Amino acid sequence: MNPDTVFYKELIDNLYDGVYFVDRDRRITYWNRGAERLTGYGAGDVTGSRCRDNVLCHTDCDGLSLCEELCPVAHTLEDGVCREAEVFLHHRAGHRVPVNVRVSPIRNGAGAIVGAVEIFSDNSARLSDLQRIDELQQLVFLDPLTGVANRRYIQMYLQSKFDEMFRYGWPFGVMLLDLDHFKEINDSFGHQMGDDLLKMAARTLRNAVRSYDLIGRWGGEEFIAVITNVKEDRLHEMAERFRRLVEESSMTAGDTIVRVTVSIGATLATSDDTVGSLLKRADELLYRSKGAGRNCVTCA
Repeated sequence: MNPDTVFYKELIDNLYDGVYFVDRDRRITYWNRGAERLTGYGAGDVTGSRCRDNVLCHTDCDGLSLCEELCPVAHTLEDGVCREAEVFLHHRAGHRVPVNVRVSPIRNGAGAIVGAVEIFSDNSARLSDLQRIDELQQLVFLDPLTGVANRRYIQMYLQSKFDEMFRYGWPFGVMLLDLDHFKEINDSFGHQMGDDLLKMAARTLRNAVRSYDLIGRWGGEEFIAVITNVKEDRLHEMAERFRRLVEESSMTAGDTIVRVTVSIGATLATSDDTVGSLLKRADELLYRSKGAGRNCVTCA
């Protein structure tokens, strides 16, 4: 081995990242120490085998195998385009390792593709950071008991809906929904049953809205729905649907079936509204429903 080759081999071997070369047949011709460290496979275990033999069993983030039709190395060998992807490889110990892979073609003096090089780096820290960011966002914006949006997020979301209405003319409405006789339920069955009913109501409402609408917990036993691109008659229909679905939900406490109903105030936003005035009007309509005997909808 000539001195230049030795120098470059030592240089690549001392890289933190994994590096391996393949020929036109995707047969592994070189495997550095970084690749050994990240995969648990030594050079002797993989050199001479083909990456399409599923040595590393690359999968995407959904667990779909990449080693056949979706292999980035195979595509780069075909078209000479450099590629980058986030994948999971199979460690010798059996577990999956998240890695970022970068694939480049290797060309001879005439410019023909004679192989490819893949460089892969451990992605665990980045994925952990992303997961932690997601967890923090959930802590900031989700109600911890019911798992729906919290008051802070709802206020931000409502302001964005106003911005869209003023800019594009997109209408929206809100509903305030309050569980009826909730204190009596807590007193009769305990706070755990009260919490379970809140979670039941939240799940029912979340499953009832369209994908582009929002359900949140406004506070206590009160929820809010923000309904996008809706007119008054449709808003009333949706509020009645929510009311019926909650009424038909139930839980058991021993031999007793526990049900809960909901009173609703619903209103469309107008160009003269602010977040505060809109919510004040919805709250007044809600209390009209309470005064009318509960388990009903007042819409204006």
